[in-house]
Amino acid sequence: MSDPGAVLADLRAESEELDALVAGLPAGRWAAPTPAAGWTVAHQIAHLAWTDRQALLSATDPEGFVRAAREALAAPLTFVDEAAEAGAQTPPAELLADWRAGREELLRALRERPAGEKLPWYGPPMSVASMATARLMETWAHGQDIADALGAVRPPTARLRHIARIGVRTRNFAYATHQLTPPEEEFRVELRAPDGTVWEYGPPEAAQRVTGTALEFCLLVTQRAHRADLPSVRAEGADAERWLEIAQAFAGPPGKGREPSGKAATS
Repeated sequence: MSDPGAVLADLRAESEELDALVAGLPAGRWAAPTPAAGWTVAHQIAHLAWTDRQALLSATDPEGFVRAAREALAAPLTFVDEAAEAGAQTPPAELLADWRAGREELLRALRERPAGEKLPWYGPPMSVASMATARLMETWAHGQDIADALGAVRPPTARLRHIARIGVRTRNFAYATHQLTPPEEEFRVELRAPDGTVWEYGPPEAAQRVTGTALEFCLLVTQRAHRADLPSVRAEGADAERWLEIAQAFAGPPGKGREPSGKAATS
């Protein structure tokens, strides 16, 4: 089990890095389009603020969350976009303040929960560490959308290890979302971390293998870049190759992903 304290510290750091990217933006720049169709910078922050509030509700009022989730899932293909659109109408200063307040409340609430407690969510219930890790992944991924919109380059950090781990652990989920049967055998995944070390997952003797930089693997599994733009990510074996075509670390139906840009990620 991951250490909730360590993950929560990294979640705070990831949020603060994104905060620094948007805090000084002129109001007009909040309307800049991001790679997510129809979503501006404001939509991205509104989505993070809304999802943090939902996670806070899960941690503080599980029954209330279950009721709210039941209502949201009545429109499974639209409720996320609708919440982002509503939040994006808020003046940028208010939206930023709401995101800041909500994420601080969430951090406090998660610290107070027993580490092994399961919190309800839109998919399977999650432990405190898993909830914090999911929030970190979303913050990083939507932060990448914002960075792309603003032409900013974010240096990769060791916090990517949380996202990489989710990417590996959701292999079978990715197959399931495409109505495919996952392979029975585990894959070996070896990723070069920002500090040059290697993060390893799966049995060393596995025939099916995936290698690459941690940054490019994380961009792939969060569908923030097309595989054609991620030259370091390579597969050995037909099943591993298929996985890289459908990899998805986030909940929900299969994502549309990104179109090839012709520009390799900076690793």
